[in-house]
Parts: sequence; C-alpha cells; structure tokens
Amino acid sequence: MKKKLIKSGNAWVLLMQKAILELLDINPEDDEVELEIENKILKVKKAEK
Repeated sequence: MKKKLIKSGNAWVLLMQKAILELLDINPEDDEVELEIENKILKVKKAEK
C-alpha cells in the first residue's frame, strides 16, 4: 500500500486507515504507538502501557 504524506504546520503526517489500526489493535483515542526505524523501514506498533 502506498500513501502520501500530508503537510501539517511544520510537520508531515501519515494518515492511517481505520482498518489498519484495527488490525494492529490500536485505539487512537487511548493508545500510543512506538516507531522504530530499521534498514530504512519504518515500523509502527502499539506501545505497551
């Protein structure tokens, strides 16, 4: 899946579809995510509470 980044103020935003968040069991209102970069690959996962 390809996505475009969206300019927001002085940052860039990657919008994630609800279906992707559901597959990752992430509730954007309650959960935080961890970002990891490995070999130029961005990994996103639900942060442990």
